[in-house]
Amino acid sequence: MAREQRRLAAILAADVVGYSRLMGRDESGTLARLREHRKQRFEPTLARHGGRLVKLTGDGALAEFPSAVDALSAAIEFQQAMTDANRDQSEDASIVFRIGLHLGDLIVEGDDLYGDGVNVTARLEAEAPHGGIVISGNVHDAVAGRLKATFADLGGLALKNIDRPVRAFEVSWKASDWPATATSIAAPAVPVALPSLTLPEKPSIAVLPFQNMSGDPEQEYFVDGLVEDIITALSRFRSLFVIARNSSFTYKGKAVDIKQVGSELGVRYVLEGSARKAGNRIRITGQLIDCSTGGHIWADRYDGDLSEIFDLQDRVTTAVVGAITPKLEQAEIERAGRKPTDSLDAYDCYLRAMASFYSGKPGHIKEAREFCIQAIGLDPGFAGAYAMAVFCDGLLIGRGDIFAQEVVSETLRLAQQAVQLDRDDPVVLSRVAWAYAHVVRDLDAASGYAELAVTLNPNLAMAWAISGWIQIWSGKPDLGIEHLSTAMRLSPLDPNVRFSFAAVAHAYFMAGHYDEAWSSAEKAIRQWATAPAYRIAAASAAMAGHADQAARFVGLLLEADPTRCASNLTDVLGPYRRPDDVTRYRQGLRLAGLPE
Repeated sequence: MAREQRRLAAILAADVVGYSRLMGRDESGTLARLREHRKQRFEPTLARHGGRLVKLTGDGALAEFPSAVDALSAAIEFQQAMTDANRDQSEDASIVFRIGLHLGDLIVEGDDLYGDGVNVTARLEAEAPHGGIVISGNVHDAVAGRLKATFADLGGLALKNIDRPVRAFEVSWKASDWPATATSIAAPAVPVALPSLTLPEKPSIAVLPFQNMSGDPEQEYFVDGLVEDIITALSRFRSLFVIARNSSFTYKGKAVDIKQVGSELGVRYVLEGSARKAGNRIRITGQLIDCSTGGHIWADRYDGDLSEIFDLQDRVTTAVVGAITPKLEQAEIERAGRKPTDSLDAYDCYLRAMASFYSGKPGHIKEAREFCIQAIGLDPGFAGAYAMAVFCDGLLIGRGDIFAQEVVSETLRLAQQAVQLDRDDPVVLSRVAWAYAHVVRDLDAASGYAELAVTLNPNLAMAWAISGWIQIWSGKPDLGIEHLSTAMRLSPLDPNVRFSFAAVAHAYFMAGHYDEAWSSAEKAIRQWATAPAYRIAAASAAMAGHADQAARFVGLLLEADPTRCASNLTDVLGPYRRPDDVTRYRQGLRLAGLPE
């Protein structure tokens, strides 16, 4: 029997205007055109914006989206595509849709949706003009100022079978702002083929992003941070194989099939749940599911004050561990529940830092660092905030920022303070290792911290990836490839897998395997078309004898980084211990055509 759950989602309902009239005039032709529009316009538009087609109802359709912005973007794009498709059609042959959008609670049972949210959406769709869109007030609040569209306030509408007025808005837009083929011009990122994943010998688990049931998008950072802490706590258990956060979060905002998740991530169990924050109270629900059967192993609900948030996280973690690995030592369970800070304000700043870090928006790394410094000011004993701040410093230098010596000294001071506060936290140690390598340029210290991190937590993908880079810079490319391969298995769907492919390309290059380096670099470029990827691709192709490809990559490199030349190459390279590695890199880029 399909299991029932509730969640908050953006819902889209669409149907054809005058469908019965069209069918009466030309049944077979109408059906053929309707199928064509669904296949060529509606379904691809849903896919581009992360939507899920829930069901088709004759002339209508119901879909859900991870956000209101995605839903309205898809609706406008589809309606504009239909306008263009109907431009040369007679009125009798034109198929015109109406669309309604709402953001509300859903009852999910199997692949279907029910509940008040669906009913409101269907009623709003009936209020839409021909070829138009009507949205509810909460969709309007979520998208206002974020899309190129205007909104006419329709006031509170009395909708059939809805016992309250629903505030609604009619949407309009300029065709020039929404070209129907705009999203199909750029080819999507080519997915990288990963090896078939087999289940590890020990119990394996992925923690999916929890649903934010607060009804406030501003609380997303809090719920995401809560899940990340649970992942971190679980990953400390050596008897578990835990998928990294970046792979689990590729499912954020999507309707998922648990068996498919288990297959894609190579895990036996999945933990999913929700969190509702209201005032000073928090409610966490969780359910542990066996991917092979879809059956529940454990489910529970936890209520408490925000002051008890770490205790609630610990209770969820302990319950999961107790369900799948009952013989774990109690000492490990107690260690997993250790508080990162006693200051809730500092913790909130840290969660905001992590939300900024993962957002990918311009300046996100610097913004994340600023939040960490605020957290340190609120709690000078918060080791994780120090570590995240210096990790950001390492990433900024890797992107080409030039640090004065006093800035490097400050990074070193913060890194030393992080380790002094908590030498047993593998996340802290991993981030400190990156800063020691990339900013301080002390590979011996960096290697020691990375080694300790993977010893303390063999499940931490980030630790293995950072250790892989450090091995490459230290002149041990073969060991670097081993560590990077472990990182990619622990986080097979990580959006940052492109960094691992770029690292593997560097490792092969420094080992003299230029064809393998070129192949890995091309995989990195398909996922991450930036200057560092172009650099290693150009050097690898040149050394492998592929002059045309090398010249092409150098051209792309100079478009992305116009000031780069052979003489200033070391400004953007990592701390290579062997001078021959830098010489080989420069030689490859000169062969590719990089100017002096």
